Amino acid sequence: MLNKITILLEASRIFSLPMTIMSWLVIFTYSAVTAGNIKYGLLALIGLCLAHLATNVLDDYFDYKSLTKQKDFDEKEYLQNAQKTKCRHIISGAIREGDVLILGFAYLFFAGLIGLFFLIKCGIGVLYFALAGGIIAISYSFLSKIRLSELAVAAAYGPALFGGVYYVMTKTFSWEIILLSIPSMIVTVILLYIHTVMDFDFDLNEKHNTIANSFNSQLDSLIVLKWLLISAYISPVILCIFDILDWQVFLVWITIPLAVDLYKSMVEYSIDSDSIPEHKWYHFPMENMMGAPAFMTRMFQSRNLMIYYSLLLSIAIVSGLN
Repeated sequence: MLNKITILLEASRIFSLPMTIMSWLVIFTYSAVTAGNIKYGLLALIGLCLAHLATNVLDDYFDYKSLTKQKDFDEKEYLQNAQKTKCRHIISGAIREGDVLILGFAYLFFAGLIGLFFLIKCGIGVLYFALAGGIIAISYSFLSKIRLSELAVAAAYGPALFGGVYYVMTKTFSWEIILLSIPSMIVTVILLYIHTVMDFDFDLNEKHNTIANSFNSQLDSLIVLKWLLISAYISPVILCIFDILDWQVFLVWITIPLAVDLYKSMVEYSIDSDSIPEHKWYHFPMENMMGAPAFMTRMFQSRNLMIYYSLLLSIAIVSGLN
């Protein structure tokens, strides 16, 4: 039973949940400081995590269905690919195809129940945010094939998540929240973009059109990563200009060395996809590498950058608004 649960959690890519939790933390902190309903904020986190896991599971399911339609699809060759997190539990037979679909809709069902509760308690505004999140969750697999995955994530983790959490906690909407979401949204998009850069050849083989593989090589595609990183550290200025936060927001600049380290690590990966960066104390936490240390190390580096960035942004909110 325990092994079955472990497989289901791995198939749900539970290791990616921090991107939702840390994005939520920023707007939860802001809403709580401005007298928002803390209990509703915590319940919203559960709903967001369920929606995130549903997106992961359904993305794998539809990718698997697309793979099996290819005449030259070879299960053994696919499982030997360095990218160990996509569809591997279905292809290896660890979990049945039908169970994956059931799991995805189960996540959506319970997320929907939470959404229904908020609709009753907070008003019709909840429906708009819930619909936006639900449409993105169900269509993400398709959007990821037509160079829109970054846009989908930006919409989901920016206006939809920040606006939705703020709404259920305060029963109001503010355009300032959209501006507040920009820095956090960018570091979340960075996490996804790094994933697509490392999947450069894989996505080309599977006919997935991404922003990264629109360039001639992985190395060339890093120009986008460079500008995303620069934007992540310039965008907090907006929060000061519009008097949303004070100078404390620049605490996030403490993570600039981690961003530089991540970029250098991606350059190394683009040159040699088997290269493994030296593990340093600021790279942690790093969990199960799933048999792909070169790939997962970079994923954990980018995820941890987002964690540290979000924590510092949350601290800035508390210290600035208090």
